[in-house]
Amino acid sequence: MVTIGELISGLKTVRTVGDTGIEVTDIQIDSRKAARGCLFVAMRGTTTDGHQFIPKAIELGATSVLCEVMPEETVQGVTYIQVPDCEDVVGTVATRFFGDPSSKVRLVGVTGTNGKTTIATLLYNMFRKMGYKAGLLSTVCNYIDGEPVPADHTTPDPITLNRLLGRMADEGCKYVFMECSSHAIVQKRIGGLKYAGGIFTNLTRDHLDYHKTVENYLKAKKMFFDGLGKDAFMVTNLDDKNGLVMAQNTKAKVMTYSLRSMSDFKGRLLESGFDGMLLEINGREAFLRFIGKFNASNLLAVYGAAVMLGRDPMEVLTVMSTLVPVNGRFDAIRAPKGYTAIVDYAHTPDALTNVLTTIVDVLDGKGQIITVVGAGGNRDKGKRPLMAQESVKYSDKVIITSDNPRFEEPQDIINDMLAGLTKEDMQKVITIVDRREAIRTACMLAQSGDVILVAGKGHEDYQDVKGVKHHFDDHEVIRECF
Repeated sequence: MVTIGELISGLKTVRTVGDTGIEVTDIQIDSRKAARGCLFVAMRGTTTDGHQFIPKAIELGATSVLCEVMPEETVQGVTYIQVPDCEDVVGTVATRFFGDPSSKVRLVGVTGTNGKTTIATLLYNMFRKMGYKAGLLSTVCNYIDGEPVPADHTTPDPITLNRLLGRMADEGCKYVFMECSSHAIVQKRIGGLKYAGGIFTNLTRDHLDYHKTVENYLKAKKMFFDGLGKDAFMVTNLDDKNGLVMAQNTKAKVMTYSLRSMSDFKGRLLESGFDGMLLEINGREAFLRFIGKFNASNLLAVYGAAVMLGRDPMEVLTVMSTLVPVNGRFDAIRAPKGYTAIVDYAHTPDALTNVLTTIVDVLDGKGQIITVVGAGGNRDKGKRPLMAQESVKYSDKVIITSDNPRFEEPQDIINDMLAGLTKEDMQKVITIVDRREAIRTACMLAQSGDVILVAGKGHEDYQDVKGVKHHFDDHEVIRECF
């Protein structure tokens, strides 16, 4: 057991009221989960302020409170620690409470706009196939070796994160691979963690509803690499103009990967089809069950990180050849009528371009592309017309539909997308608000040899409408159509 005094030792505090020698049994930022002896951290969120829930946490048994504003009335027997910024310290406090779990595993973070889930998941699957116990923290699901733990955010809050890492260490996991979102980096959710390495994938427009500018978004990603220690490694994408920018101030050992330039991990895409690719990495060839240049780039990052973690290059290539795509990331489903439907999570202009140009390359003019696409509600509106433009540019027909409208009207989102299109573009486009009908229509239009891209939701098995998640799975709808 650890005392409140030990948890805050060395941290900048404003004022302390009460006994710092009391023992802490748990840490919570959700007042509803508070129990006897726990420390409640009053975090300021984007929609709620934890300070207003301090009385509720104490009522449920919290005996200590970490806050930025000291309550006007304090409760006898409860210890209060006032700090300038709870976000700054909660990571360190959580790390100490859970026994510094990230120092007991080799933790690798993956950040960038696209490819995070694929890279983190493939590394997790690879190391398990190599015989190691491993953990995964990702958008789709968290895993403690083979045990799934549902994920609510790309990167959990610091307390949940350290609790999960603690369980992973206790279960004997030697390696943990995690996605690091820009939100989590800025909000210091990964504060206090020790990383063995970091991977940079790419950077394109995303999350500007939160970061406001691309420069702020870039700085958020860069903060992760700036914080890596001198014993860590960084594997960065030389094919992205920001690849070396990310490495400017890092203390980590910088290694590069590229499909175009000389680099530490040099790849060359020799052949590509809907059944996979022949990829050469550092002079060795391997057939891999993935499609497209963007996946070739992801696989180079996986290869580079595995080698930097001490694995033999030949063993890495051999295991890579047995890996399969991640759920909802360029999932190809063959129809009895002879066309192919592809489900992909692409929900940014750049991700759509990557997926569509891959389909164009593989088809080589021998079939039509029908794209079903929408945009999420209550998110960056600026990318909506760009997504429509990219879809029209590379497709023969485009059906614009709903994604997760959240608290917006689906037709308003569709109208925002249509605003980016010319009269000529509109000749390729139809709009169907109901996503199920949109997918059905695409399947009716498709002929043998064609490809349908259903973009935006990927692994998700729900549609978020007015705060309610209704069951909806693009894969299921496509198979119903078949």
